[in-house]
Amino acid sequence: MARVFLGIGTNEGDRLENISRATQILAASGAARLIQMATIAETPPLGPPQRDYLNTVVEVETTLPPQELLECVKRLEQQLGRAPSSQRWGPRIIDVDILLYEDRIVEEERLTIPHPQLHQRRFVLEPLAQLAPDLVHPVLKRTVQELLEELTSTKHPRPAERTGRGGQAPSTQHEAESSRGEQCGSSGG
Repeated sequence: MARVFLGIGTNEGDRLENISRATQILAASGAARLIQMATIAETPPLGPPQRDYLNTVVEVETTLPPQELLECVKRLEQQLGRAPSSQRWGPRIIDVDILLYEDRIVEEERLTIPHPQLHQRRFVLEPLAQLAPDLVHPVLKRTVQELLEELTSTKHPRPAERTGRGGQAPSTQHEAESSRGEQCGSSGG
């Protein structure tokens, strides 16, 4: 099993529910096993004026190689309503990025691991540091905590308000099974 960290963000619709559904679909698909999830934080958007994002990082284990995991993640995004040609830095119902995949370095046309801007984004480094502060970036050879300390930013993420269990990973097998019709490997939603 490979240890992988995924970044999840959303700024359209019910943002907490979007994150919750994304983690449920991923868990129910069998593509990855959810290990832990960082605190969900509200952060200002990059790019054009738009609603603030909710962002988090999840640690998963998977047997899928990186390219297959990317395909799974893209299907998950489409199932939740993301258009394949979403504007760069524009509003998104869901955005799931492969941040780190073990200590692998992948440079392909459609996939770069580690995520190329990981070390420049507080909204990624803060939740990643909650989960794995001593994890070493395979290219930069510094820990996540060191990268976070080096990053300068004027605005810190605010913890998201929670309503019910929204924004959290499924806590029971029943919750994971309730999303069976939305599996990562299926083409319908």
